[in-house]
Amino acid sequence: MPLVVSSLEAQIKAAFRAAGNANGPEAEDILAAQLAIAIDTFVKSGTVNTAVVTAGSPSAQAGTGVGAVV
Repeated sequence: MPLVVSSLEAQIKAAFRAAGNANGPEAEDILAAQLAIAIDTFVKSGTVNTAVVTAGSPSAQAGTGVGAVV
């Protein structure tokens, strides 16, 4: 599944709105926590496509793989 930038953008805006209701260190803590969650969710929503190639005996193998980012 491709990464959805619009979802990340929405979560970032929500984080700034939430932090805007606080002051000083509390606002920083709220913003940092919510941005960390948004970025983590965004990265983990993607998939990775990779080529898998082995060499050796008795025969070489080749293929592809798809997996989630964890």
